[in-house]
Amino acid sequence: MGKLAVVFPGQGAQYVGMCKDIYESFETARRIVDKANEILGVDIKKLMFEGPEEDLRLTENTQPAILVHSIAMYEILKESLPLEISAVAGLSLGEYSALVAADIFDFEKAVPFVKKRGQIMQDEVSSDSGTMAAILGLDREILVQVVEECKSLGIIEAANFNCPGQIVISGEMRPIEEAVRLCKERGAKKAVMLSVSGPFHTSMLLGAGEKLRKELESIELSEGNFPVVSNVTGDYARPGDVKELLVSQVSSSVLWEDSISRLIDDGFDTFIEVGPGKTLTGFINKIAKAKKASVSVDNVENLETLQKLIEKRA
Repeated sequence: MGKLAVVFPGQGAQYVGMCKDIYESFETARRIVDKANEILGVDIKKLMFEGPEEDLRLTENTQPAILVHSIAMYEILKESLPLEISAVAGLSLGEYSALVAADIFDFEKAVPFVKKRGQIMQDEVSSDSGTMAAILGLDREILVQVVEECKSLGIIEAANFNCPGQIVISGEMRPIEEAVRLCKERGAKKAVMLSVSGPFHTSMLLGAGEKLRKELESIELSEGNFPVVSNVTGDYARPGDVKELLVSQVSSSVLWEDSISRLIDDGFDTFIEVGPGKTLTGFINKIAKAKKASVSVDNVENLETLQKLIEKRA
């Protein structure tokens, strides 16, 4: 039998109604959500349950909402099922959920921190300063070459290596538009501009990283109880490097495909996506080429599916 990893989604996974059914069904979820409301001083519960969607989409609200949902679901899983977790990872914002799950970052400190992270990121860039685009069905090597060719037009970088055939690029408008055109010419199945509030995961957010560094100075992190795979390196984060990796993360490429490949190489054969949505499960299935088991746990109904997977794996 191989090993089990829990993975956590990032920004974009939010939706109106998130976390509501687990809040109504589990005391653990109620405790976590109500604690977040108290810490933040805003009704994050109402935003998650009722919206409005445009307010939930604001980065400063989205980030704590996803963290709270993810950790509430994670704590329920630990209480409900006999899980032997050997590692955790998270996509961008989801890395904070992973750090909380590993007992490296205290939940009560992480909730206000990710709200501040969202504010800092949004203040650093805007939709006027740049954009992002998703490139589907194009080899990684060809995409990297296109990015290099377009750098003469302005800032453009690979933001997310999500899985084979799905890469997100980010930067200033002109080079991104040209890259989309070139990717289509060179065989991409799809190349589309994304509706985002800024060019995230590029060097344009280096300043945001430095602001986060100052915020992190007053936060004490623990050693943790199992490994966390870093977005920045696609490898296990050493405890003493976590803060620096979080600083770098906002302006670096998200090496999600590399992160999952690292876990697979280490014998991980089961992945549980915990939190809103099921995007990461789709990525993992493409990375693992259906050789591994993966399931998403977003709500009460998903718990039954996971129970069957655990029973089959036992």
